Amino acid sequence: MPDIFNKMIGRTRYVVFRLFLHLAGSEVAPILGVLNRGARDAIDADGDLQVLGEGLVELCETLLRSDEYWLSSANEGDVFWSEGEAGDYVNDLFTDSAERYGADLDFSPESDLNQPLSIPVTRNVVVMITVAYEGEVPELETDLANIQALKEGLKALINLHYKHKLRAIQVHFSPAQLGDELTNDQLLQYYPELIPL
Repeated sequence: MPDIFNKMIGRTRYVVFRLFLHLAGSEVAPILGVLNRGARDAIDADGDLQVLGEGLVELCETLLRSDEYWLSSANEGDVFWSEGEAGDYVNDLFTDSAERYGADLDFSPESDLNQPLSIPVTRNVVVMITVAYEGEVPELETDLANIQALKEGLKALINLHYKHKLRAIQVHFSPAQLGDELTNDQLLQYYPELIPL
């Protein structure tokens, strides 16, 4: 009933949504390249939603092409009728994602200098996508712990960018540094919500 009432009085419906996607296998490391490039572009864009949205589209398309590596996922979110409350929740999820194992980025020039010539390649990557959007998107406001629903959810994220409905976009990933590894034990410890696909 509140949804109908709020529509009648013309209030804007905001949804804050977070997706976790765990990819596994010997070929997942190249996805880190897409993620790192997107992260650099995001920093350079200084919050420009158009640039962030283009990065999100590229990431979602990359993930859709990599579905054979999807191992587990989880999603969560909430509906708000106040932009301020939605913004607070986005900030809470941002902090939570950033504090997860291996999700802290270091883009200082020195960070590349001490890399060994042979770098261990991680077999696990976790991508965390947090967005805030206006309106209703049934494909995201459901359980995405199955492959078909997840594909529809990623396509819905792409569509939100093209419909200019996104109000916030954040992407975190682990491991964030080339050469770092995300072990199976760390997955269980830091990403307990993941559900096998």
